[in-house]
Amino acid sequence: MQKTILIIGACGQIGTELTIELRKKYGSENVIASDIREGGESLMQSGPFELLDATDYSAVEDVVMHYEIDEIYLMAAMLSATAEKFPMRAWNLNMNSLFHVLNLAKEKKISKVFWPSSIAVFGPNTPKEDTPQNTIMEPSTVYGISKQSGERWCEYYHKKYGVDVRSVRYPGLISWKTMPGGGTTDYAVDIYHEALKNGSYECFLKADTQLPMMYMDDAIRATISLMEVPSEKVKVRSSYNLNGMSFNPEDIAESIKKHIPDFSISYEPDFRQEIADSWPSSIDDTPARNEWGWQPEYDLDQTTAEMLGNLKK
Repeated sequence: MQKTILIIGACGQIGTELTIELRKKYGSENVIASDIREGGESLMQSGPFELLDATDYSAVEDVVMHYEIDEIYLMAAMLSATAEKFPMRAWNLNMNSLFHVLNLAKEKKISKVFWPSSIAVFGPNTPKEDTPQNTIMEPSTVYGISKQSGERWCEYYHKKYGVDVRSVRYPGLISWKTMPGGGTTDYAVDIYHEALKNGSYECFLKADTQLPMMYMDDAIRATISLMEVPSEKVKVRSSYNLNGMSFNPEDIAESIKKHIPDFSISYEPDFRQEIADSWPSSIDDTPARNEWGWQPEYDLDQTTAEMLGNLKK
């Protein structure tokens, strides 16, 4: 049976690529993109688009009823570094948009929800190596606090009202198609642009800051895979740990040097260092692998080859 999908926050780093992939899979007319602003040409020309404020319940409900939406992917959020500058705006956007979507599902106006969490739910007291699915969280950033709260509400709405909500904790995401949107792991995208443009990069994290990362193609595949598995296979209704690879700025610089031997990197840590220090350095995603067959495809060198190859075009 054909389903109609609404993506809220479709113009962001993940939303753009997710929209295009879902349109390939389900047909352009069946995937409605929406955001508070218009997106790039490839997104705008590939199917229907609605200007939509994710914090306005009536506006979201109107779009849902107008297009007879079955599933919502809620990708709108204020990310870690930006959220530290605007705490209340970040809380308002990240939480109210989630409540609106969960309530639409509770009222049976939609049948399924995807909402992304993040490694930002973890904090300085979380075990850093192979961070398990269930562990101490205690996030220390505005973004992390909103994501941890969101996870608890997702689980509550599933248990209390039977809402079919699904989620993954994204690590840092690397993509050549869209520019990053104010996250702490953004250096791992910026570095490729700067390597090609200037042959050098000044990093805002220390050389040995190891963080979990993932190539965007893997993240999109994980998202769609989780949404497609039968409901009974989804055992975790807060959010699944998701692992791709872990590396530090020094590792990525060495990977780039295999393609650009003269590339150089320098370090000037800023306020984002403290955020990165509170996050895990590697993730254990055994439940995602066992319960719905998650398996990453890209390592660091493959990611570097993809990034540099595509950015050169």
